[in-house]
Formats: sequence, C-alpha cells, structure tokens
Amino acid sequence: MKKICTIIGARPQFIKASPLSMELKKHFNEIIIHTGQHYDYGMSDIFFEELSIPKPQYNLQMGGGTHGAQTGAMLAGIEEILLKEKPDIVLVYGDTNSTLAGALAAAKLHIPIAHVEAGLRSFNRKMPEEVNRVLTDHISSWLFPTSSTSIDNLKKEGVQQGVYDVGDIMYDAILMHSQRAKGISKILETHSLTANNYYLATVHRAENTDSPERLNNIIQAFGEINTQIVLPLHPRTKKQLKAFNFSFPENVIKIEPVGYLDMVQLMQNAVGVLTDSGGIQKEAYYLNKPCITLRDETEWVETVEVGWNKIVGTSVEKILKAFEDSKEVTTLDHPNLYGDGKTAEKITNKLLNN
Repeated sequence: MKKICTIIGARPQFIKASPLSMELKKHFNEIIIHTGQHYDYGMSDIFFEELSIPKPQYNLQMGGGTHGAQTGAMLAGIEEILLKEKPDIVLVYGDTNSTLAGALAAAKLHIPIAHVEAGLRSFNRKMPEEVNRVLTDHISSWLFPTSSTSIDNLKKEGVQQGVYDVGDIMYDAILMHSQRAKGISKILETHSLTANNYYLATVHRAENTDSPERLNNIIQAFGEINTQIVLPLHPRTKKQLKAFNFSFPENVIKIEPVGYLDMVQLMQNAVGVLTDSGGIQKEAYYLNKPCITLRDETEWVETVEVGWNKIVGTSVEKILKAFEDSKEVTTLDHPNLYGDGKTAEKITNKLLNN
C-alpha cells in the first residue's frame, strides 16, 4: 500500500481533509502532519473531534510568528518527518503557510506533490495566500482545481500537465456534514437565535483587522445594518479591537470561534453572510445564502458572475447597498459551479492511477 503524507494546519484544511481522508484511507497509508498553524481548541482540536478526522501522527505546534519565521520553521519540521516516513506522495491543501512549507519540503526531497484546490487566483500578490498558492502550483505533480476558472488560470501560467478537473472538496464536506449539523448543533439555542432573523459575519483577514480605517468602516457599516449580526470573533480580530480601542455596536452578537458543524448550522439559518473569508463565500453559495464579501477581490469569481456574491471591500456605502440588494438575490438562478460532490473519490482515483 502506498504511503501519502497529508499536511494540514488551518481550519479550512481540516474541513477539506474530512471527506478526502475518509476516502484515502481505503487505498493509502495516510500519515497526517499538523503544523499547528491554528493551534487553540476553537480553531483546531474541535474540528478533528466533530469531523472524525484521524488524529495527526505528528503535530509540529508551530502557530504564531511572522510569515517567514513560521514558514521556515514548518519547512524544517516537515522535512525531518518526510525523511523519516519516506512517503510516495505529499498532499497539501489550499494556500496557507503550511501548504507552501509542505510543498517546498517535498520538492527538495523529490517527492511528488498533490495540490488540492489548485489554480485559485486573486491576482493580488500582496496577499501571502496568493504567493503560497502560485508557488505551490508550479512545483506540484497533481493539480486539483475547483472549477473551469481555476483551470484557465493555470493554463495562462503554462501549467497544463497533471491538471485534473475534479470539482471542489468543500462541496463534498458540506454534503457530508450539513444534515449532521442540523441534528447535532445547539448553537441557535445557545445564543437564543431564531432562523432567518440574522446575518452571519466573519472578519479575520489581516488586510482588514490590521487597518484601523478598514476595520472601523466595517464596524460602522454593521451598526447601520438594521438586523442582528452574529460574529464568531477570530482571535486576531479580538486582539486588534482591543489595540485600536474599537467595539462592535449592539446589534452585533459576538461569540467565541465555533466548530464546523456550528458554523454550518449558523449559515443554514442565516438570511445572508458578510465575510472576508475565502471558504465561507463558497459555503454560503452551496447553502443558497447571499454573500457580501468584505474584500477588494475574490478567488471565487464564478459566484460573483452569477450574482450570489457581491465584492464590496470596506466601503460603508457599498456594504449597505449590497445588504439592501441581497434581499433579491435568492430569486436568481443558482447553477452548479463546483462539481458533483464526489471530489474525494475522483482525487483518490487520480492518485492511484497516474
């Protein structure tokens, strides 16, 4: 049986690993390496428990630090494990520092790399995630893009070998866990929320939280939205609110970070979503929820093209306009953009047979 080393380290990767690890274990000896990029219980441990992800054989516990220091430390730690385990394949997800560190460690040891969620582009090189994903794509042997747009992005960069149209692994995860969320999650009761009576928000990107002007704009816009907004408060955002002496208005219900099932349940029962997250834009689309993206660009351009996602940056005026317009979004067509929910099976087959 071939051996595959899977590198994960952040919340979105735990979610993506849930359906794929389940499929991989039927055919591979999977070794999971957790870099510790997200390391507290609310951002890490709870995901392994509730999504039935196998416990990592290795945990490098390398959260925190600057991008360079963190990536370098992960690279050294992962390389040591790969030298010991000698896997046939190294699999990485998405665009985090863990992704790039795992890919570089494998490339330098001449171990073939599989990149799940390849080809995403925001075309903003100031984003560390953009640099991570571009570099990882160009050293990978198997590239698994989520959509035709991602395939076109790779083609424009001259990457055509080993590119497989398999759909989006996060669609697999939503299909697998959305019904479980309804049966298990008590998040609505815990916070006295009623369905279709609130918007869900997430704010965590450094471009927003580290800028007093951008963060203040978001706070002001939220205050002018005449409805309840539920905000699981990311540790980075909490820290910056304190540093800037800012606070969200009374209509914003701040709660601790939540696990995946609680997050899905919050999304399923929200009227719509306000977010600067990449993955949540897509999850909102899968759950038929209008999305307002608090960024100046998105990797998920398909959701914008069909009208279910509005890119507003942090302009108070644009946020409020998108909020008003979102009431009509559910009347739009909702095409299937990201495959058939069998991405885990397709990826596993490609890794076995190519």
